[in-house]
Amino acid sequence: MFQFDSEALDERQADYIMRRPPSRILASMIGFSLIITILAACGAGTSPASTGNSNGNGGTQQTITIKIGSELPTTSGDASTGKPAQDGVELAVKEANDSNFLPGYKFELVAKDDVGANGTHDATVGQKNVTDLIGDAQVAGIVGPINSSVALAEIPTTNKAPIALISPSNTNDCLTKETPAFECGGANSKLAALRPSGKVTYFRTATIDQYQGAALAVYAYKNKNYRTAYVIDDTEAYGVGLAKNFTTYWQKLGGKILGSASIKQTNSYENILTAIAAKKPDFIMFGGNDSTGGITIRQQMKSVAGLGNTPFLAGDGSKTSALAKAVKPLGGGPVFASIPGIDPSQSPASKAFFDAYTKQFGAGAIGAYSAGGYDCAKILLQAIKTAVQDKKAQAPKNSNDDSGASSFRQAVIDGVQNVQYDGVTGHHSFDKNGDTSNHFVSLYTIGDLNTGDGWKYLEQIDTSTLQ
Repeated sequence: MFQFDSEALDERQADYIMRRPPSRILASMIGFSLIITILAACGAGTSPASTGNSNGNGGTQQTITIKIGSELPTTSGDASTGKPAQDGVELAVKEANDSNFLPGYKFELVAKDDVGANGTHDATVGQKNVTDLIGDAQVAGIVGPINSSVALAEIPTTNKAPIALISPSNTNDCLTKETPAFECGGANSKLAALRPSGKVTYFRTATIDQYQGAALAVYAYKNKNYRTAYVIDDTEAYGVGLAKNFTTYWQKLGGKILGSASIKQTNSYENILTAIAAKKPDFIMFGGNDSTGGITIRQQMKSVAGLGNTPFLAGDGSKTSALAKAVKPLGGGPVFASIPGIDPSQSPASKAFFDAYTKQFGAGAIGAYSAGGYDCAKILLQAIKTAVQDKKAQAPKNSNDDSGASSFRQAVIDGVQNVQYDGVTGHHSFDKNGDTSNHFVSLYTIGDLNTGDGWKYLEQIDTSTLQ
Protein backbone atom coordinates (compact mmCIF):
# COMPACT_ATOMS: atom_id res chain seq x y z
CA MET A 1 0.00 0.00 0.00
CA PHE A 2 1.38 3.43 -0.97
CA GLN A 3 2.54 5.55 1.97
CA PHE A 4 2.68 9.34 1.71
CA ASP A 5 5.93 10.66 3.26
CA SER A 6 5.47 14.43 3.69
CA GLU A 7 8.94 14.98 5.17
CA ALA A 8 10.66 13.23 2.26
CA LEU A 9 8.54 15.22 -0.20
CA ASP A 10 9.43 18.50 1.49
CA GLU A 11 13.17 17.63 1.31
CA ARG A 12 12.96 16.75 -2.41
CA GLN A 13 11.00 20.00 -3.11
CA ALA A 14 13.63 22.07 -1.30
CA ASP A 15 16.51 20.34 -3.13
CA TYR A 16 14.74 20.86 -6.48
CA ILE A 17 14.20 24.55 -5.81
CA MET A 18 17.79 25.15 -4.65
CA ARG A 19 19.21 23.58 -7.87
CA ARG A 20 17.01 25.80 -10.14
CA PRO A 21 18.32 29.12 -11.56
CA PRO A 22 17.21 32.20 -9.56
CA SER A 23 15.19 33.56 -12.51
CA ARG A 24 13.18 30.33 -12.73
CA ILE A 25 12.65 30.33 -8.95
CA LEU A 26 11.29 33.92 -9.09
CA ALA A 27 8.97 33.05 -12.00
CA SER A 28 7.63 30.05 -10.11
CA MET A 29 6.96 32.16 -6.99
CA ILE A 30 5.13 34.83 -9.00
CA GLY A 31 3.03 32.18 -10.75
CA PHE A 32 2.16 30.56 -7.45
CA SER A 33 1.11 33.90 -5.91
CA LEU A 34 -1.09 34.65 -8.89
CA ILE A 35 -2.85 31.29 -8.55
CA ILE A 36 -3.42 31.86 -4.82
CA THR A 37 -4.88 35.32 -5.52
CA ILE A 38 -7.29 33.96 -8.15
CA LEU A 39 -8.40 31.12 -5.89
CA ALA A 40 -8.98 33.54 -3.00
CA ALA A 41 -11.13 35.78 -5.17
CA CYS A 42 -13.22 32.97 -6.67
CA GLY A 43 -13.32 30.36 -3.97
CA ALA A 44 -15.76 32.13 -1.63
CA GLY A 45 -18.34 32.61 -4.36
CA THR A 46 -19.38 36.02 -3.06
CA SER A 47 -18.52 39.59 -3.88
CA PRO A 48 -17.17 41.88 -1.17
CA ALA A 49 -20.61 43.60 -0.85
CA SER A 50 -22.66 40.43 -0.47
CA THR A 51 -23.52 38.55 2.69
CA GLY A 52 -24.09 34.87 3.06
CA ASN A 53 -25.12 32.10 5.42
CA SER A 54 -23.99 28.51 5.40
CA ASN A 55 -26.33 26.30 3.38
CA GLY A 56 -25.24 23.15 5.24
CA ASN A 57 -23.35 21.75 2.24
CA GLY A 58 -20.10 23.63 2.65
CA GLY A 59 -21.28 26.54 0.51
CA THR A 60 -23.11 29.77 1.17
CA GLN A 61 -26.47 31.22 0.32
CA GLN A 62 -27.05 34.91 -0.08
CA THR A 63 -29.17 36.67 2.55
CA ILE A 64 -31.96 38.66 0.93
CA THR A 65 -33.14 41.93 2.47
CA ILE A 66 -36.85 42.71 2.78
CA LYS A 67 -37.87 46.09 4.17
CA ILE A 68 -40.86 47.04 6.29
CA GLY A 69 -41.89 50.69 6.07
CA SER A 70 -43.52 52.67 8.86
CA GLU A 71 -45.35 55.96 8.32
CA LEU A 72 -46.28 57.47 11.69
CA PRO A 73 -46.14 60.83 13.52
CA THR A 74 -43.17 60.29 15.81
CA THR A 75 -42.07 63.76 16.89
CA SER A 76 -43.35 67.02 18.36
CA GLY A 77 -47.05 67.23 19.27
CA ASP A 78 -47.92 63.69 18.15
CA ALA A 79 -44.87 61.91 19.58
CA SER A 80 -46.79 60.33 22.46
CA THR A 81 -49.06 58.61 19.93
CA GLY A 82 -46.81 57.81 16.98
CA LYS A 83 -43.43 57.00 18.55
CA PRO A 84 -44.74 54.11 20.70
CA ALA A 85 -46.39 52.63 17.60
CA GLN A 86 -43.10 52.85 15.70
CA ASP A 87 -41.34 51.21 18.65
CA GLY A 88 -43.81 48.34 18.36
CA VAL A 89 -42.96 47.94 14.68
CA GLU A 90 -39.25 48.04 15.45
CA LEU A 91 -39.63 45.33 18.10
CA ALA A 92 -41.48 43.05 15.68
CA VAL A 93 -38.75 43.44 13.05
CA LYS A 94 -36.02 42.80 15.62
CA GLU A 95 -37.72 39.65 16.86
CA ALA A 96 -38.11 38.38 13.29
CA ASN A 97 -34.38 38.75 12.67
CA ASP A 98 -33.36 37.35 16.06
CA SER A 99 -35.54 34.25 15.62
CA ASN A 100 -34.57 33.62 11.99
CA PHE A 101 -38.30 33.95 11.21
CA LEU A 102 -37.72 33.45 7.48
CA PRO A 103 -34.46 31.58 6.80
CA GLY A 104 -32.32 33.20 4.11
CA TYR A 105 -33.90 36.61 4.64
CA LYS A 106 -33.26 39.57 6.92
CA PHE A 107 -35.72 42.37 7.65
CA GLU A 108 -35.03 46.07 7.85
CA LEU A 109 -37.25 48.87 9.16
CA VAL A 110 -37.49 52.07 7.11
CA ALA A 111 -39.19 54.59 9.40
CA LYS A 112 -40.87 57.81 8.26
CA ASP A 113 -42.31 60.67 10.33
CA ASP A 114 -45.39 62.53 9.02
CA VAL A 115 -45.25 65.48 11.43
CA GLY A 116 -45.22 68.71 9.47
CA ALA A 117 -44.15 72.29 10.11
CA ASN A 118 -47.18 72.86 12.33
CA GLY A 119 -45.89 70.32 14.85
CA THR A 120 -48.60 67.70 14.25
CA HIS A 121 -49.47 65.09 11.61
CA ASP A 122 -49.53 66.45 8.07
CA ALA A 123 -51.29 64.72 5.16
CA THR A 124 -48.93 66.22 2.56
CA VAL A 125 -45.88 64.95 4.43
CA GLY A 126 -47.52 61.55 4.81
CA GLN A 127 -48.22 61.25 1.10
CA LYS A 128 -44.61 62.12 0.26
CA ASN A 129 -43.41 59.55 2.78
CA VAL A 130 -45.37 56.69 1.22
CA THR A 131 -44.27 57.80 -2.25
CA ASP A 132 -40.64 57.57 -1.10
CA LEU A 133 -41.23 54.15 0.46
CA ILE A 134 -42.88 52.88 -2.73
CA GLY A 135 -39.81 54.09 -4.64
CA ASP A 136 -37.67 51.56 -2.75
CA ALA A 137 -38.44 48.23 -4.40
CA GLN A 138 -37.37 46.28 -1.31
CA VAL A 139 -40.16 47.79 0.84
CA ALA A 140 -42.78 45.02 0.92
CA GLY A 141 -45.45 46.79 2.98
CA ILE A 142 -46.09 49.82 5.19
CA VAL A 143 -47.40 50.13 8.76
CA GLY A 144 -49.41 53.33 9.26
CA PRO A 145 -50.63 55.95 9.33
CA ILE A 146 -51.99 56.92 12.76
CA ASN A 147 -54.45 59.58 11.63
CA SER A 148 -57.42 59.11 9.31
CA SER A 149 -56.87 62.52 7.70
CA VAL A 150 -53.39 61.37 6.65
CA ALA A 151 -54.80 58.04 5.45
CA LEU A 152 -57.14 59.88 3.06
CA ALA A 153 -54.09 61.30 1.30
CA GLU A 154 -52.00 58.12 1.37
CA ILE A 155 -54.44 55.36 0.41
CA PRO A 156 -54.89 56.35 -3.27
CA THR A 157 -51.10 56.44 -3.70
CA THR A 158 -50.50 53.06 -2.07
CA ASN A 159 -53.47 51.58 -3.93
CA LYS A 160 -52.03 52.54 -7.32
CA ALA A 161 -48.58 51.12 -6.48
CA PRO A 162 -49.95 48.66 -5.25
CA ILE A 163 -48.51 48.07 -1.78
CA ALA A 164 -50.09 46.94 1.49
CA LEU A 165 -50.82 49.75 3.95
CA ILE A 166 -51.94 48.55 7.38
CA SER A 167 -52.91 50.95 10.18
CA PRO A 168 -53.06 50.22 13.90
CA SER A 169 -55.35 53.17 14.61
CA ASN A 170 -57.35 54.59 11.65
CA THR A 171 -61.04 54.49 12.56
CA ASN A 172 -62.87 56.76 10.11
CA ASP A 173 -65.68 54.68 8.59
CA CYS A 174 -65.41 56.23 5.13
CA LEU A 175 -61.89 54.91 4.50
CA THR A 176 -63.38 51.50 3.71
CA LYS A 177 -67.18 51.78 3.65
CA GLU A 178 -70.18 53.71 2.40
CA THR A 179 -71.94 53.21 5.72
CA PRO A 180 -73.22 54.76 7.84
CA ALA A 181 -75.05 56.55 5.05
CA PHE A 182 -75.24 59.90 6.87
CA GLU A 183 -71.43 59.98 6.98
CA CYS A 184 -70.15 58.01 3.99
CA GLY A 185 -73.07 57.46 1.62
CA GLY A 186 -74.01 58.98 -1.72
CA ALA A 187 -72.00 62.07 -2.61
CA ASN A 188 -69.94 61.58 0.56
CA SER A 189 -68.55 58.26 -0.64
CA LYS A 190 -64.76 58.30 -0.98
CA LEU A 191 -64.23 54.73 -2.15
CA ALA A 192 -63.77 55.46 -5.86
CA ALA A 193 -61.05 57.99 -5.08
CA LEU A 194 -59.43 55.81 -2.43
CA ARG A 195 -59.39 52.68 -4.63
CA PRO A 196 -58.43 53.81 -8.14
CA SER A 197 -57.37 50.23 -8.96
CA GLY A 198 -60.73 48.89 -7.80
CA LYS A 199 -58.93 46.53 -5.42
CA VAL A 200 -58.36 46.56 -1.65
CA THR A 201 -54.79 47.23 -0.54
CA TYR A 202 -55.48 49.07 2.73
CA PHE A 203 -56.14 47.27 6.03
CA ARG A 204 -56.57 48.23 9.68
CA THR A 205 -56.48 46.43 13.01
CA ALA A 206 -58.51 49.17 14.76
CA THR A 207 -62.26 48.80 14.61
CA ILE A 208 -64.20 51.66 13.03
CA ASP A 209 -65.84 54.74 14.51
CA GLN A 210 -69.40 53.53 14.19
CA TYR A 211 -68.37 50.94 16.80
CA GLN A 212 -66.08 53.17 18.87
CA GLY A 213 -68.68 55.97 18.94
CA ALA A 214 -71.35 53.51 19.99
CA ALA A 215 -69.19 52.08 22.77
CA LEU A 216 -68.46 55.55 24.17
CA ALA A 217 -72.18 56.34 24.12
CA VAL A 218 -73.08 53.05 25.84
CA TYR A 219 -70.47 53.58 28.54
CA ALA A 220 -71.59 57.15 29.26
CA TYR A 221 -75.32 56.35 29.22
CA LYS A 222 -75.49 52.92 30.84
CA ASN A 223 -72.40 52.78 33.03
CA LYS A 224 -72.14 56.40 34.18
CA ASN A 225 -75.86 57.30 33.93
CA TYR A 226 -75.16 60.55 32.10
CA ARG A 227 -78.05 61.97 30.09
CA THR A 228 -76.92 65.25 28.49
CA ALA A 229 -73.82 65.96 26.41
CA TYR A 230 -72.12 68.75 24.52
CA VAL A 231 -70.02 67.58 21.57
CA ILE A 232 -66.88 69.25 20.15
CA ASP A 233 -64.82 67.98 17.19
CA ASP A 234 -61.49 69.15 15.73
CA THR A 235 -62.79 69.36 12.08
CA GLU A 236 -60.53 66.48 10.95
CA ALA A 237 -61.79 63.26 9.38
CA TYR A 238 -61.25 61.20 12.52
CA GLY A 239 -62.68 63.71 14.96
CA VAL A 240 -65.75 64.57 12.87
CA GLY A 241 -66.53 60.91 12.19
CA LEU A 242 -66.20 59.88 15.83
CA ALA A 243 -68.35 62.78 17.01
CA LYS A 244 -71.08 61.99 14.46
CA ASN A 245 -71.18 58.33 15.36
CA PHE A 246 -71.22 59.07 19.07
CA THR A 247 -74.07 61.55 18.60
CA THR A 248 -76.13 59.11 16.52
CA TYR A 249 -75.89 56.28 19.04
CA TRP A 250 -76.23 58.58 22.05
CA GLN A 251 -79.56 59.84 20.75
CA LYS A 252 -80.61 56.31 19.92
CA LEU A 253 -80.10 55.38 23.57
CA GLY A 254 -82.21 58.35 24.67
CA GLY A 255 -79.43 60.78 25.50
CA LYS A 256 -79.75 64.48 24.71
CA ILE A 257 -77.28 66.64 22.78
CA LEU A 258 -77.28 70.18 24.19
CA GLY A 259 -75.16 71.50 21.33
CA SER A 260 -72.12 70.87 19.16
CA ALA A 261 -69.17 72.76 17.69
CA SER A 262 -66.45 72.07 15.11
CA ILE A 263 -63.28 73.97 15.99
CA LYS A 264 -59.83 73.77 14.45
CA GLN A 265 -56.99 73.49 16.90
CA THR A 266 -56.48 76.79 18.72
CA ASN A 267 -54.81 78.10 21.85
CA SER A 268 -58.03 79.21 23.49
CA TYR A 269 -61.40 77.47 23.81
CA GLU A 270 -62.56 79.65 26.66
CA ASN A 271 -65.35 81.39 24.71
CA ILE A 272 -67.01 78.14 23.61
CA LEU A 273 -66.41 76.56 27.01
CA THR A 274 -68.08 79.51 28.75
CA ALA A 275 -71.11 79.08 26.47
CA ILE A 276 -71.15 75.34 27.19
CA ALA A 277 -71.01 75.93 30.94
CA ALA A 278 -74.28 77.86 30.75
CA LYS A 279 -75.99 74.75 29.30
CA LYS A 280 -74.79 72.58 32.21
CA PRO A 281 -74.15 69.29 30.32
CA ASP A 282 -73.47 66.11 32.23
CA PHE A 283 -70.22 65.83 30.24
CA ILE A 284 -68.30 67.15 27.23
CA MET A 285 -67.50 64.69 24.45
CA PHE A 286 -64.50 65.53 22.25
CA GLY A 287 -63.79 64.01 18.84
CA GLY A 288 -60.14 64.55 18.00
CA ASN A 289 -56.54 64.10 19.09
CA ASP A 290 -54.71 65.31 22.15
CA SER A 291 -52.67 67.57 19.84
CA THR A 292 -55.69 69.02 18.04
CA GLY A 293 -57.60 70.17 21.08
CA GLY A 294 -57.89 67.34 23.58
CA ILE A 295 -55.26 68.56 26.02
CA THR A 296 -56.10 72.26 25.75
CA ILE A 297 -59.87 71.81 26.13
CA ARG A 298 -59.53 69.66 29.23
CA GLN A 299 -56.97 72.05 30.75
CA GLN A 300 -59.17 75.09 30.16
CA MET A 301 -62.32 73.35 31.43
CA LYS A 302 -60.76 73.46 34.89
CA SER A 303 -60.54 77.26 34.82
CA VAL A 304 -64.06 77.94 33.44
CA ALA A 305 -66.73 78.44 36.06
CA GLY A 306 -69.23 75.60 35.99
CA LEU A 307 -66.94 73.13 34.16
CA GLY A 308 -64.32 72.53 36.85
CA ASN A 309 -65.78 69.15 37.76
CA THR A 310 -67.50 68.29 34.46
CA PRO A 311 -66.50 64.87 33.04
CA PHE A 312 -64.55 64.76 29.75
CA LEU A 313 -65.05 61.89 27.28
CA ALA A 314 -62.87 61.24 24.21
CA GLY A 315 -61.73 58.55 21.79
CA ASP A 316 -58.38 56.92 21.13
CA GLY A 317 -56.81 60.07 19.68
CA SER A 318 -56.77 61.56 23.16
CA LYS A 319 -55.75 58.45 25.11
CA THR A 320 -52.11 59.44 25.35
CA SER A 321 -49.50 59.78 28.04
CA ALA A 322 -49.19 63.45 27.10
CA LEU A 323 -52.84 64.17 27.92
CA ALA A 324 -52.74 62.14 31.12
CA LYS A 325 -49.64 63.97 32.37
CA ALA A 326 -51.01 67.37 31.38
CA VAL A 327 -54.41 67.12 33.08
CA LYS A 328 -54.12 64.81 36.08
CA PRO A 329 -52.27 67.37 38.24
CA LEU A 330 -55.14 69.82 37.61
CA GLY A 331 -57.76 67.64 39.29
CA GLY A 332 -61.37 68.28 38.32
CA GLY A 333 -63.88 65.99 36.67
CA PRO A 334 -63.10 62.45 35.53
CA VAL A 335 -61.57 61.79 32.12
CA PHE A 336 -62.56 58.78 30.02
CA ALA A 337 -61.16 57.56 26.71
CA SER A 338 -61.29 54.50 24.48
CA ILE A 339 -59.18 52.27 22.27
CA PRO A 340 -60.89 50.63 19.27
CA GLY A 341 -59.77 47.12 20.12
CA ILE A 342 -58.91 44.69 22.90
CA ASP A 343 -56.75 46.10 25.68
CA PRO A 344 -53.31 44.47 25.32
CA SER A 345 -53.19 43.63 29.03
CA GLN A 346 -56.17 41.31 28.55
CA SER A 347 -54.39 39.22 25.93
CA PRO A 348 -52.61 35.90 26.69
CA ALA A 349 -49.66 37.25 24.70
CA SER A 350 -49.39 40.43 26.76
CA LYS A 351 -46.69 39.44 29.27
CA ALA A 352 -44.16 38.33 26.67
CA PHE A 353 -44.82 41.47 24.63
CA PHE A 354 -44.59 43.94 27.51
CA ASP A 355 -41.46 42.26 28.89
CA ALA A 356 -39.74 42.50 25.50
CA TYR A 357 -41.00 46.03 24.85
CA THR A 358 -39.92 47.47 28.19
CA LYS A 359 -36.53 45.75 27.93
CA GLN A 360 -35.99 47.37 24.53
CA PHE A 361 -37.48 50.83 25.08
CA GLY A 362 -38.18 51.25 28.80
CA ALA A 363 -41.40 51.13 30.81
CA GLY A 364 -42.13 54.81 30.17
CA ALA A 365 -42.19 54.35 26.40
CA ILE A 366 -45.45 52.41 26.24
CA GLY A 367 -48.31 54.08 24.39
CA ALA A 368 -51.85 53.43 23.20
CA TYR A 369 -50.62 51.90 19.95
CA SER A 370 -47.39 50.17 20.98
CA ALA A 371 -49.13 46.80 20.69
CA GLY A 372 -51.05 47.87 17.60
CA GLY A 373 -47.88 48.81 15.73
CA TYR A 374 -46.32 45.52 16.82
CA ASP A 375 -49.29 43.45 15.62
CA CYS A 376 -49.52 45.28 12.28
CA ALA A 377 -45.84 44.55 11.63
CA LYS A 378 -46.32 40.92 12.68
CA ILE A 379 -49.21 40.58 10.23
CA LEU A 380 -47.04 41.98 7.43
CA LEU A 381 -44.22 39.61 8.36
CA GLN A 382 -46.60 36.64 8.34
CA ALA A 383 -47.91 37.70 4.92
CA ILE A 384 -44.35 38.00 3.61
CA LYS A 385 -43.52 34.52 4.88
CA THR A 386 -46.64 33.15 3.19
CA ALA A 387 -45.68 34.90 -0.06
CA VAL A 388 -42.17 33.43 -0.01
CA GLN A 389 -42.85 29.92 1.24
CA ASP A 390 -46.33 29.12 -0.07
CA LYS A 391 -46.64 31.28 -3.18
CA LYS A 392 -42.94 31.01 -4.08
CA ALA A 393 -42.87 34.74 -4.73
CA GLN A 394 -39.44 36.20 -5.42
CA ALA A 395 -38.38 39.14 -3.30
CA PRO A 396 -36.85 42.07 -5.23
CA LYS A 397 -33.11 41.74 -5.80
CA ASN A 398 -32.37 45.32 -4.78
CA SER A 399 -33.96 48.72 -4.22
CA ASN A 400 -34.23 49.33 -7.98
CA ASP A 401 -35.92 46.04 -8.91
CA ASP A 402 -39.30 47.57 -9.79
CA SER A 403 -40.56 44.59 -11.76
CA GLY A 404 -39.75 42.28 -8.87
CA ALA A 405 -41.45 44.65 -6.42
CA SER A 406 -44.74 44.66 -8.31
CA SER A 407 -45.38 40.92 -8.17
CA PHE A 408 -43.95 40.49 -4.66
CA ARG A 409 -46.01 43.29 -3.16
CA GLN A 410 -49.18 41.85 -4.65
CA ALA A 411 -48.37 38.48 -3.08
CA VAL A 412 -47.97 40.24 0.28
CA ILE A 413 -51.31 42.04 -0.16
CA ASP A 414 -52.94 38.68 -0.81
CA GLY A 415 -51.28 37.29 2.29
CA VAL A 416 -52.63 40.09 4.48
CA GLN A 417 -56.13 39.72 3.04
CA ASN A 418 -56.20 36.04 3.95
CA VAL A 419 -54.36 36.18 7.28
CA GLN A 420 -55.60 34.57 10.49
CA TYR A 421 -53.57 36.21 13.22
CA ASP A 422 -53.66 35.95 17.02
CA GLY A 423 -51.66 38.72 18.65
CA VAL A 424 -51.40 41.09 21.57
CA THR A 425 -54.48 43.02 20.40
CA GLY A 426 -56.51 39.86 19.87
CA HIS A 427 -57.51 37.87 16.81
CA HIS A 428 -57.46 39.62 13.44
CA SER A 429 -58.72 38.62 10.04
CA PHE A 430 -59.88 41.06 7.39
CA ASP A 431 -63.18 41.34 5.54
CA LYS A 432 -63.56 42.25 1.88
CA ASN A 433 -63.08 45.94 2.75
CA GLY A 434 -59.86 45.42 4.71
CA ASP A 435 -61.52 45.91 8.11
CA THR A 436 -60.65 43.75 11.09
CA SER A 437 -63.06 41.14 12.39
CA ASN A 438 -62.26 42.34 15.92
CA HIS A 439 -65.03 44.72 17.05
CA PHE A 440 -64.10 45.15 20.71
CA VAL A 441 -63.65 48.62 22.20
CA SER A 442 -61.81 49.18 25.51
CA LEU A 443 -62.54 51.95 28.01
CA TYR A 444 -60.07 53.77 30.29
CA THR A 445 -59.71 56.54 32.83
CA ILE A 446 -56.58 58.37 33.90
CA GLY A 447 -54.72 56.34 36.51
CA ASP A 448 -51.18 56.13 37.88
CA LEU A 449 -48.90 58.30 35.74
CA ASN A 450 -45.97 56.04 36.64
CA THR A 451 -47.66 52.94 35.23
CA GLY A 452 -47.71 52.32 31.49
CA ASP A 453 -49.08 55.31 29.61
CA GLY A 454 -50.87 56.67 32.67
CA TRP A 455 -54.29 55.20 31.89
CA LYS A 456 -56.25 52.64 33.90
CA TYR A 457 -58.21 49.97 32.04
CA LEU A 458 -61.89 49.85 32.98
CA GLU A 459 -63.69 47.39 30.72
CA GLN A 460 -64.26 46.35 27.14
CA ILE A 461 -67.43 46.31 25.08
CA ASP A 462 -68.14 43.82 22.30
CA THR A 463 -69.80 46.19 19.84
CA SER A 464 -70.88 43.34 17.56
CA THR A 465 -73.67 42.79 20.08
CA LEU A 466 -74.92 46.40 19.87
CA GLN A 467 -77.97 47.12 17.73
